Amino acid sequence: MELRTFETIAPDSVPQARAAHGKDGAYLAGGTDLLGVLTDRIHATSPARLVDLQRLSELRRIQPERGGLRIGALVTLAELARHPAIVGRYPLLSQAARAVASPQIRNAGTLGGNLCQEVRCWYYRAPDNVFPCMRKGGATCNALLGENRYHSIFGAVRLGAPACADGCPAGVPIPRYLERLREGDERAALELILERNPLPAITGRVCPHFCEQACNRGLLDQPVASRAIERRLGDMALAEAARFYAPPRRNLRKSVAVVGAGPAGLAAAFYLRRTGYAVTVFDDHPEPGGMLRYAIPAYRLPLSVLRRQLEALAGMGIRFECGRPVGAKDLALASLRKRFDAVFLATGTWREKRLGIAHEELLTPGLSFLSAIRAGRKPAVGERVLVIGGGSVAVDVAVSARRLGAREVSLACLEARDEMPAFPEDLALAIEEGIRLLPSFGPQRVLAEKGRLAGLELVRCTSVFDEERRFRPAFDPSTSREVAADQVLVAIGQGPDNRYAGAALVDSRGLLCIEPESGATALGGVFAGGDAVTGVGTVISAIGAGQRTARSIDEMLSGKKRRTEPEPTCAGQAIRCEPESLRPQPRLETQRRPAAERTLEDEDDATAPAEAAAREAKRCANCGCVAVSPSDLAPALIALGARMVTDRRVIPAEEFFAVRPRATTVLGDGEILRQVLLPPPPRGGRQRYQKFRLRNSIDFPIVGVASLVTQRAGRVREARLAFSAVAPTPIRARAAERFLRGRRLTEEVAEAAAAMAVQDAAPLAHNAFKVQVLRTLVRRALLDTAGAGDKRAKKTVPT
Repeated sequence: MELRTFETIAPDSVPQARAAHGKDGAYLAGGTDLLGVLTDRIHATSPARLVDLQRLSELRRIQPERGGLRIGALVTLAELARHPAIVGRYPLLSQAARAVASPQIRNAGTLGGNLCQEVRCWYYRAPDNVFPCMRKGGATCNALLGENRYHSIFGAVRLGAPACADGCPAGVPIPRYLERLREGDERAALELILERNPLPAITGRVCPHFCEQACNRGLLDQPVASRAIERRLGDMALAEAARFYAPPRRNLRKSVAVVGAGPAGLAAAFYLRRTGYAVTVFDDHPEPGGMLRYAIPAYRLPLSVLRRQLEALAGMGIRFECGRPVGAKDLALASLRKRFDAVFLATGTWREKRLGIAHEELLTPGLSFLSAIRAGRKPAVGERVLVIGGGSVAVDVAVSARRLGAREVSLACLEARDEMPAFPEDLALAIEEGIRLLPSFGPQRVLAEKGRLAGLELVRCTSVFDEERRFRPAFDPSTSREVAADQVLVAIGQGPDNRYAGAALVDSRGLLCIEPESGATALGGVFAGGDAVTGVGTVISAIGAGQRTARSIDEMLSGKKRRTEPEPTCAGQAIRCEPESLRPQPRLETQRRPAAERTLEDEDDATAPAEAAAREAKRCANCGCVAVSPSDLAPALIALGARMVTDRRVIPAEEFFAVRPRATTVLGDGEILRQVLLPPPPRGGRQRYQKFRLRNSIDFPIVGVASLVTQRAGRVREARLAFSAVAPTPIRARAAERFLRGRRLTEEVAEAAAAMAVQDAAPLAHNAFKVQVLRTLVRRALLDTAGAGDKRAKKTVPT
């Protein structure tokens, strides 16, 4: 492999170095880490220039500082290992420096370079950026479910939203609520869901679960059944509606009109009412619910569940005015703007698309067919039914026709089998119910006899989109087939009818125009969201739009930028890994009615029992980065109470290390570590550095233990124990430190403190040995500092 081209600059001062660094530079402090990173091309991009700090003499000094020591960041590891002031007063640091790699590396490597080196995870370090992991902006930690012998035994750290939460259009914090569930707190889990999704009983039934499609556990066996868990918690929310859908504690004077009672409108109404606004929801249908009420079949979403959900929202104080089409004389948009302080337009997509072929009047619109069923009517179906369309609505139409008594049901669509837009589980249901799929065919001609429908002639579709992904089907007229049918149902999508909003708010496709971040339209105080803005989407996407727009409306009305809850995870947030989740386990499968017992009215699937949902929550790997801090010097400086001096600030050593993309410290872009300040060593303190590695000459620590123990009259006055290579950042064993204070350092006390140091360990699938190694090194360090080194303990360290 060869280095990429870059410029090299050797400044004479820190300000010059900072200026040379810019936004795309990198500091060269010794080269033992950075040059390998560049040579192996472990990152997708490389710095445009290297700023060589070797000429900055001020960073090479070791000098006394108020009874302590000031050490420049460019002091080599070899100097740290042999300098008399360090060997005599800070042997812990000297021992740690001497433990690094080989003499050749120590002669070149520097204090700053050792502290700021990138992680040594082999996935992260793979040449040519083979594994774009979380540290590199990806969504997966390959080591978590892969080879992890030398990784963290004290949990992981997230560097952003995990794949599941990132895949959810509403931003539901899935790992966080599953964690509450693992702790046995169902209600806390539900509250976390409601922060982003007020309709979990509905989405737990009809959501296409993008979260599951993105779940990293699919790399091990099968994704976590998040939707089944959400359904169970959603049912609990409806059972305890007085608690989870309580009216706000205070009512604000301002009011909001929500136009459209579908998922986007209901979500916006929930969050606005929860904040305290008076909310009125208008809808032109006889009952609220939108597509939830008039399109989704009862076998997927029973009316009883939807009505309980609507009752819960009404219980909050949300008013529903149905049978009121916006645009009518008594309900024009202009009048709503006068009556209310803000208006949210969420009118959906109800205009069914047409095929545009002769005799189309003989065909039945699919959405109208579903709406008739949901209204309680059972439309007659033919013996042989053909459905046109490849989406999940078309599948609902086909399955409903089958359950109404059609002897033969076929479904034809333009897309190839593996490109059909219907969700895989919906297609699996269709096939299970005996529906014949006819992919890659489009309607060409209606077959009629004496004015009555006889079937449809289909023509082979060779492609659906052109090279620019625009809808432009191409056909092969030489390949066609006739399908006999006495009923053809058309479900090829819907479009919006936004004429009520006026030409100024509508684009060329008929969709409402908004400012993407806020959902605001060109009319003051008028916002829009959901399918009326995007075209046909999913329930959870509409909920996400309603949730976000409600926040924008609140900010406009209150004049305040509201603090939102943290994103699904905050960068650098420490989390516990669940060892049990890292083994292959069967996925929760909800109970489904046998095919022969399924009807239009009764729900196909049952809600999972509490025990099963709690068990499934334990399958969540709680994804985060499990790479460890590789620095030998870091725990030594933490135990010594050092402070880091940069060109901008002074940072305690314990706060200096962090988990960030391509970084292991809190240093900002271009920030330079200048010196390390060591306080005076405590009188009578005994210092020790213990390291376990595979090869004495070159390896980084598998476990590193730094100890500083001060005794008085034979009892521990203060103890500081810091570890490296066992957690994403260097850590202290504070519980063990507290336990040691005031005690005599006997073998029993050392053993108890060592056990306490590892009590929170949660090893991964392949690194449980590190727990025993750490425990042994802590015990040995404590006995050595007590002057009673246990030679037998050294033999217990695994090799």
